Amino acid sequence: MSGVRRLGARWRRRRPLRTRLALAASAAVALVAVGVCAAAFFVIRYELLHQLDLSLTQSATRVIQENRGEGPQVVAGECRYLSAPACAQIVPADPAVDPGEPYPLPVSPPVREVAAGKRAPYYSNVSRFGQPLRMLTTPFGDGLALQVALRADPVEKGVRQAAVLLAGVGGVGVLLAGLLGYAVSRAGLAPVARLTSTAERIAATRDPRHRIELPAGPPGRQDEVTRLAASFNTMLGELEQSVSSQRRLVADASHELRTPLTALRTNAELLARGDRLTPAQRERASAALGRGIREVTGLVNDLIELARDEEPLPLLEDVRIVEVAEHTVATARTHWPQTPFLLDAGAGAAQAVRPGVPARLARLLTNLLDNAAKFSPPGTPVEVTLSTYGSGGSAGGLELTVRDHGPGIPAADLPYVFDRFYRAEAARALPGSGLGLAMARQIARAHGAELTAGAAPGGGALFTLTFGPQEPPRGGGQ
Repeated sequence: MSGVRRLGARWRRRRPLRTRLALAASAAVALVAVGVCAAAFFVIRYELLHQLDLSLTQSATRVIQENRGEGPQVVAGECRYLSAPACAQIVPADPAVDPGEPYPLPVSPPVREVAAGKRAPYYSNVSRFGQPLRMLTTPFGDGLALQVALRADPVEKGVRQAAVLLAGVGGVGVLLAGLLGYAVSRAGLAPVARLTSTAERIAATRDPRHRIELPAGPPGRQDEVTRLAASFNTMLGELEQSVSSQRRLVADASHELRTPLTALRTNAELLARGDRLTPAQRERASAALGRGIREVTGLVNDLIELARDEEPLPLLEDVRIVEVAEHTVATARTHWPQTPFLLDAGAGAAQAVRPGVPARLARLLTNLLDNAAKFSPPGTPVEVTLSTYGSGGSAGGLELTVRDHGPGIPAADLPYVFDRFYRAEAARALPGSGLGLAMARQIARAHGAELTAGAAPGGGALFTLTFGPQEPPRGGGQ
């Protein structure tokens, strides 16, 4: 048995899903069709025999009424031809009382028992004169039994015809079951087939732009396979976006690295021929080489930071945002001595705590402050404001804004300020790689916050970092 089960399991694994589903559906419908035909056959057979038994009962009642008080005899002598109404004979319980002429119907011990009142009436199938008979044996009274027989060949012929007809219907049903099973499996697995072909096409072409065609209809009434295909399309969209982002990052990084690497190579080759240079030229080349190395190092570090999608969970801790803001503002004042930095934190915001990585949040604010100082005219302040919104005090929403008084962000450039390596026309002459704001938004989203940019009232740029309400602590153990 275990060997048979293993063979069956191996056969199922080797068959395609469509074939297995078609066979299962066909087998189920075929079993129903065969079961219905078999039930119909037995019902027809029972009804035909029941009608024959009713005819025998009516004939027995008529013979009893016509021959009441008579003794053992053959009531219908033409039993050989089984002429109407029926072949009938009266049999005594004692064989010694039998009439002189032989009985046309078989007389067995159970017949004598019925005549003696020791057995209930019964039906039996016998064969006489080369014909099948259906016979009823019932008490006649006074130690006598009545036997009535009718030809059963019309009933048997009807039963055979019904069997042939129902066998044909069952065969057609099995054939239709196979066709319906194939159609059901084909229609039911059509989305799966499209999903499979799409996945194979993506694997062959490495192009995630392909999608599975979904049937039209309200989203709430879609079946499980359609929802699976929709989820697969959503996954493909995310994959396409990820691949596109990676390609753009590689393309932008290669473009941005080409110029500083060329400068590094030129300065290195120039220093390699240092015997032909004056001390002043060597000093300028060495300084340029150092600046290039720092620029490339910073650019590579920024790219590595951008390659991280989220913050490492083991490094998360409860961070007071006001302390991070105070630290980054103090650092910015040393880096930009000509730019005043003003920090204003409300009472509720001073106590606000959010889970995060302090160094990453500091990097976010540093990038915003550096960007604001870079575009601010000397002597104009950069204003940093920390406030809460909504109910809940320090547990409510938290908002940090960085505002400068520079030229502001042109409306045409506003949708792209957080794109990697994007630099507006006015910023291309300024130092920087174009990665600071992109990194700031990525860090914000990794901390569950949202960073937006806009125009400040009265001129300048306004960057807003928004944290949602603080979630209550989980657990509750004592």
